[in-house]
Amino acid sequence: MKAIIWFLAGVFLVSTLSRAQTTNTELKDEIKKVRKYNKNLEHRLDKLAKVIDDVRWQQRVGKVAFIDKIYITGPPKRKEKNPTAQGAGNPVKFWSYVFIPKSVDDSKTYPLLVFPHGGVHGDFTTYYTHIIKELLTQGYIIVAPEYRGSTGYGKAHYQKIDYGGLEVEDVYAAKNHMLENYDIVDRNRVGIIGWSHGGLIALFNIFDHPRDYKCAFAGVPVSDLVARMGYKTQGYRDLYSADFHIGKTAYEDVNEYRRRSPVWNAAKLKTPLRIHTNSNDADVNVLEVEHLIQALKAEGKNFEYEIFQNIPGGHSFDRLDTKKARQIRLKIYKFLAKYLNPPKVLKSLKDIRNAAYR
Repeated sequence: MKAIIWFLAGVFLVSTLSRAQTTNTELKDEIKKVRKYNKNLEHRLDKLAKVIDDVRWQQRVGKVAFIDKIYITGPPKRKEKNPTAQGAGNPVKFWSYVFIPKSVDDSKTYPLLVFPHGGVHGDFTTYYTHIIKELLTQGYIIVAPEYRGSTGYGKAHYQKIDYGGLEVEDVYAAKNHMLENYDIVDRNRVGIIGWSHGGLIALFNIFDHPRDYKCAFAGVPVSDLVARMGYKTQGYRDLYSADFHIGKTAYEDVNEYRRRSPVWNAAKLKTPLRIHTNSNDADVNVLEVEHLIQALKAEGKNFEYEIFQNIPGGHSFDRLDTKKARQIRLKIYKFLAKYLNPPKVLKSLKDIRNAAYR
């Protein structure tokens, strides 16, 4: 009798464990599905946010500028899941913002500023409203490319990211498109500006295409990915080692991270350059930019730079709407004007206030 009881108990236990295991497997599958759904939902919400922000551009800048979004192409993807699939190897398509001052005279030509946004997966938003207004008032035409990897254009575009790689050529392609299609752009007065990741792209554009730009400004630029992987969190590192991106960690392929770092390309500088950094930057640690400055000096390069000490705002210190930030931007505008000769130059805080804060 005891043997029968133990047998039945065993059968019951095995059956219970089997059901529990099945339930556990099903639960894990459901969790995976939910996570995948949420990831896809995030991209859909980002697209919605982008549409809303495009409307805000018209509201906030439309009185002083013609604002357009153009759909253009850059080089093919660096990685193809199936290199022999239909469409593999086609150029990457991306959007770019174009801002043209309403004060332009069609019989004249104007300087062009190429303005890549920052962020590992960022995009060009109304965060830059006042800076755009300040530039437009000076008579600059602006192109702001939403290069591969930018947020707001769906999962596929997001996963085309190539940090320090072909995104640089997307931005260069946007510049070339402006010269080829806008008669009011003066091809002899082209500059590039960018902060953070945009600063890295600005640096690589003048390193790789030195004859195409009269000057460049790089604000708090990401300068050394090798060092950056050392002081950032694992979550941040994962953005680079993702299968659709570099696909390897810096430990696994340090030379690939070095290749994508401006500091290791300092010998290429031939274009007038100004660099800003801030000692209390909590995003791009000042050590990265100091390393870049030291590398440029070691190569005997002539350039302008300032290392600001503990300016409020940290990473955004010269992009804020504070008096100090506006004073620092006047230095940037003075530098750009020296090489691009815009119709007007903002020389005082009053000028900036009239241009962007009325």
